[in-house]
Amino acid sequence: MFDFSTVTSWIHAWLTSLMPSGVAVFIECVFVGIAILVMYAIIAVIMIYMERKVCAAFQCRLGPNRVGPFGIFQLFADIIKMLIKEIIVIRHADKFLYNLAPYIVIVASVLAFSCLPVGQGLEILDFNVGVLFLLAASSIGVVGILLAGWSSNNKYSLIGAMRSGAQMVSYELSVGISILTIVVLTDTMQLSEIVARQTDGWFIFKGHLPALIAFVIYLISGNAEVNRGPFDLPEAESELTAGYHTEYSGMHFGLFYVAEFVNLFIIAGISATIFLGGWMPLHIRGWEGVNAVMDYVPGFVWFFGKAFFVVWLLMWIKWTFPRLRIDQMLALEWKILIPAGLVNLLVMTACVVFGWHF
Repeated sequence: MFDFSTVTSWIHAWLTSLMPSGVAVFIECVFVGIAILVMYAIIAVIMIYMERKVCAAFQCRLGPNRVGPFGIFQLFADIIKMLIKEIIVIRHADKFLYNLAPYIVIVASVLAFSCLPVGQGLEILDFNVGVLFLLAASSIGVVGILLAGWSSNNKYSLIGAMRSGAQMVSYELSVGISILTIVVLTDTMQLSEIVARQTDGWFIFKGHLPALIAFVIYLISGNAEVNRGPFDLPEAESELTAGYHTEYSGMHFGLFYVAEFVNLFIIAGISATIFLGGWMPLHIRGWEGVNAVMDYVPGFVWFFGKAFFVVWLLMWIKWTFPRLRIDQMLALEWKILIPAGLVNLLVMTACVVFGWHF
């Protein structure tokens, strides 16, 4: 499988041969930042279009089909409309925090997005404590949501923000426990190293039952953490009109809207990285011919294929199950998922200590 680190090393060597090392590093950081933002925007566009089409398919509808072929340009029309819409100033709102909140949410989303290892040598933020950094970066978003609800001077926004804060803080525990189960199995928190340990098989297959249980718990809790149905209580239209972003308009609302969809991709990308082998191809023991063919598929194709498969799975869940009540949602987390995750973590620890895993 091609290692993109050879390309990045060549670019760095070429730049340092033309200019001082500090200037070369600065230029590289600028280009990496631009690449992250461009990729972030492209993923957001794909996710919004995919959501509309998948939703339509489950409801026996066509979805966008008028503006452009297959309705592709409908999304760009909506983006232009959102960009030119007026940002309404709310009277008696805390203007500084009201304007700051959507940027906190988008910064947290971009930081978490930057941690995804797209391919071998295509890791932007790859620390030896990458899992810890990823969990910390993704947790910042709840601050922006709480600020948005409180600063809007609207009781519906405040209730939606409080619901979202309680939901995200609660379900982050199950997300962390699920990821910690694989950290115990691999003995590393570096995401690229976790992917490398799956060369001879993805953890969902070779991690025994605890890895499969952790995968299921992660999908449920990750879906809840990004406020997706059936856990979209913070945005319950029938109760709260729109939730924590009720008073937002124009591009400020657009930032919340985009961050929600990309956060869904981040959850799917982490799932693909930790449980489904990341950029690693599918290898089956004894099927050397098939394995050789699989190796020809580029790593980033494997990563995006797995990530979008998980996205489709989460969208299937959203458009299949009815919305839960707030008490049911919190009871599911504290009475079922956390105890099951802790027991599963203990079983995985026993498997590692006694060498019961593959």
